[in-house]
Amino acid sequence: MAENENGQEKTEEPSEKRLQESREKGQVPRSRELASLALTAGSAVVFLVLGGQMMTSLAGMMRQAFIISRPEIYDPATMFHRLALIFSEGFFALTPLFIATVVLALASTLLVGGWNFSSQALAPQFSRLNPIAGIGRMFSMKSLVELLKTLAKFGLIMAIAFGLFTAQEKQFVGLGLMSLEPALASAGALLAWSFLGLSSGLLIVALIDVPFQLYEYKKGLRMTRQELIDEYKEMEGKPEIKQKIRQLQRQMAQRRMMEAVPQADVIITNPTHFAVALKYQPNRNEAPIVVAKGADEMALNIRKIGQAHRVPLFESPQLARSLFAYVEVDQPIPAGLYTAVAQVLAYIFQLRTQTGGAASPDRPEPVVPDEFAANRDGRPQR
Repeated sequence: MAENENGQEKTEEPSEKRLQESREKGQVPRSRELASLALTAGSAVVFLVLGGQMMTSLAGMMRQAFIISRPEIYDPATMFHRLALIFSEGFFALTPLFIATVVLALASTLLVGGWNFSSQALAPQFSRLNPIAGIGRMFSMKSLVELLKTLAKFGLIMAIAFGLFTAQEKQFVGLGLMSLEPALASAGALLAWSFLGLSSGLLIVALIDVPFQLYEYKKGLRMTRQELIDEYKEMEGKPEIKQKIRQLQRQMAQRRMMEAVPQADVIITNPTHFAVALKYQPNRNEAPIVVAKGADEMALNIRKIGQAHRVPLFESPQLARSLFAYVEVDQPIPAGLYTAVAQVLAYIFQLRTQTGGAASPDRPEPVVPDEFAANRDGRPQR
């Protein structure tokens, strides 16, 4: 079990902050075996698909290279021109293979660890010039594991290569009895299938190496319990983090509050500075519940949402200020405000049940007890 300099065991998985810092330093999990597999198998597939065309182009280039007229032999400028032309033709003939190699080399790095650019990794690290540390790395357990892995990979590939050569020995020997173009085409196909066969061995190595590299990467970033605690305290202690958390909490609370306004029974207003939405369910709650409240702009939004959903508005400045000052959202009103709120709800329910010919009920004027009086700014007076 890994330990830090204080002797504490690193038993905890790395935090997101530790993983992000590692990526910023350019430390990401990589598997060279996976890259080798992608290059080998991809090149073999390109040879199988486009090998005939590439070999035909190379054969034509070789034929042109050996057809030299007498004047060209004695003209150095012409010879250099022919040499440049032959090299350009050979390059263009193998362009599909070059493009596939570059694409596969880039794509293979994205499979494990993803794309990552770090300016810190480009900075010189003079600690790597320390010969004592270098000798320590040479004889470390990690170096021993890498050596054993390389030897095992070499042995596996050599065994597969020997088996492939033995199985295709007659085909390789028969190439010498064929004319140039068929021989080149057959050689390309043999090489392509041989590379695919070697890829099977690399596939076994990659299936072992990728989980191992991921395990080693996470293991190297493990933390002690104290490091996790210290990191959490550091994150929580940053003012900008606290401010962001409080902002998100306010936004979530406001969103939930606004979603509850359409279900309110009445919105009591100041009429412009304060708005408090109440909901009363006799079968579920002993007292009416404040489902939303706000001042100024928030009060305006509550009124707009209420009007859009036909929630009745009741203007009572004293009661609106008292409810805003003494009752929190999702909390029942205190017993001292029962009478005032009951008068408002009774009036609203009478309006809802009123028939066409019935007279409109008298509008009540709720009276707020002195112990629940509030200032004009919505603060308790007591």
